[in-house]
Amino acid sequence: MAERRPGSPGADAHWLALAVALAGECPRSETAFSVGAVVVADDGTELARGYSREEEPHDHAEEVALRRVRAGDPALATATVYSTLEPCSRRASRPVTCTRLILRAGAPRVVIAWREPELFVDCHGVEELRAAGVEVVEMPEFAAAVRSVNAHLF
Repeated sequence: MAERRPGSPGADAHWLALAVALAGECPRSETAFSVGAVVVADDGTELARGYSREEEPHDHAEEVALRRVRAGDPALATATVYSTLEPCSRRASRPVTCTRLILRAGAPRVVIAWREPELFVDCHGVEELRAAGVEVVEMPEFAAAVRSVNAHLF
């Protein structure tokens, strides 16, 4: 598992590429982004994955993935959340944002491909996570793939 450990050479790219593939599985929406997310333990073990609208029409990818991690799992304390899009900091469909869900889960690291464009809401997820002490890594080399999955919105 060493080659899949978050933060190791190539591992972040591997997990974010998986998240991009998951985003491609999303039921299409004209009012929401298609997003994929993977939660990975510090040892490189996948804890959970999800994508937008996978179980319910208003589900966000991070929400689905975090919901699937066993409650109280100590691995969350050192886990990385990989998301194709900046975790939401404002949300109309549910009372708790993905930024807040990540903070509640205690994951200390988030890797994203693309900051959320101001198409639906003004998002400040990266800033909120960093202000709370979460390490946020941006991998813009994946942004084009994420934009392609969401081309129907633009």
